[in-house]
Amino acid sequence: MSQYKITRRNFIKASAAAGATIALPALGQAQYPSRPVRLLCPWPAGGSTDVVMRAFGDSLARTLGGTVVVENKPGAGGILGAVELANARPDGYTLSQLPLGIFRLPHMQKVSFDPMKDLTYIACLTGYTFGMVVRADSPMKSIQDVVAYAKANPESFSYGSTGTGTTPHLVVEQFAKRAGIKLLHIPFKGNADGMQGLLGGHVMAHSDATGWASAVEAGRARLLVTYGSKRTKRWPNVPTLQELGYQTVSDSPFGIGGPKGMDPALVKRLQDALKKTLEDPLVTATLDKFDQPIIYMDSAGYTKFAQDTFREEKEMIESMGLSKKT
Repeated sequence: MSQYKITRRNFIKASAAAGATIALPALGQAQYPSRPVRLLCPWPAGGSTDVVMRAFGDSLARTLGGTVVVENKPGAGGILGAVELANARPDGYTLSQLPLGIFRLPHMQKVSFDPMKDLTYIACLTGYTFGMVVRADSPMKSIQDVVAYAKANPESFSYGSTGTGTTPHLVVEQFAKRAGIKLLHIPFKGNADGMQGLLGGHVMAHSDATGWASAVEAGRARLLVTYGSKRTKRWPNVPTLQELGYQTVSDSPFGIGGPKGMDPALVKRLQDALKKTLEDPLVTATLDKFDQPIIYMDSAGYTKFAQDTFREEKEMIESMGLSKKT
């Protein structure tokens, strides 16, 4: 009889232990986040992306009921967030903004991550409005003036961008090729130092997202052209490169990603939490400030976008003769 009781008691204890083990993943999921979540911003502090990412981070923290810390990882054309994700644990505590450059630079140079294998695409959120600005006292009143100057003075019209291989760089190079001109590119780490370079007279123009908006509104800079598929609501009188006949368009969506191998339930939770941030008035006001439209894609849609964009960027880089040498 006593042997039966011991066996039964051991069975009950073993069953309870097994139940606890099975419940652990669910319990861990329910407690997420139990420590601060790192949200990487692969651009310098003070730029337009930094401001937008901090708004997303604050809103995401409120939705998740935890802490989200934005960390800046500037340089290398905006891919350092993806580089860190490729080596991070897939536990949801390391996330990053994923700019379009992560699909382009692997075709141009050797990188330490594979955008198709090393990342989880959680949700696309918004996109940039890009354009070229000059100082208010510049003799360049239009993009046609730039073309005329560059034809008369090859490789002497200098412009800054947020880095070699970034969208603000390659769009201008694509435009220049189609306009039959050669420009002088000066790479910066981000918008803030790029605008300092322009306003300080170190470059003649700056190509970037709308971190230049405050200078344009204050009358310190002039917006010559934007790169999107249609004119902006904020500057309806400024033409696009496409409508001027240069066959150059860039609408540049971006979102949030994590390391490969994330639990689908965690991806779903983060996807839904990020979608909710787009309803936050503080987030939408920040997006409006930088003329960034809401471009939401869930994880499945964002993953397909990543696959399509990776292929399209390869074709564009090859057509421009910028493919990495093997």
